[in-house]
Amino acid sequence: MYAHPSPQPTHRPARKAGTRLRRLAGMLAAVTCGLLAAAAIVPAAAFAMVIPPQPGSGGTTGVMAPPATTVRVVAAGGMAGWQITLIALGAALLAAAAAVLLDRARAARRLAAA
Repeated sequence: MYAHPSPQPTHRPARKAGTRLRRLAGMLAAVTCGLLAAAAIVPAAAFAMVIPPQPGSGGTTGVMAPPATTVRVVAAGGMAGWQITLIALGAALLAAAAAVLLDRARAARRLAAA
């Protein structure tokens, strides 16, 4: 009689490719989020620069004249609302991605056990 060879799993290379692609996408997402966070911090650091006094504006006493306009401070300190929103959004996306990955890992483990 003709004996059939044992079937070879043909889905193994595709599963490895999918795992590699998922890891690559995760790393790309992490790098992108890091760059976006850095880009959000740079304008805040630029606004924090101190403007040096202009020569000759203080008269002969060396004391600077008060500014011509009054500046009203909207926030006395702390973090801006858009930064808080960006951090909360990033944390929510990270938690969602972790939940999806854990769910897929648990489902794969269940299939392997069955």
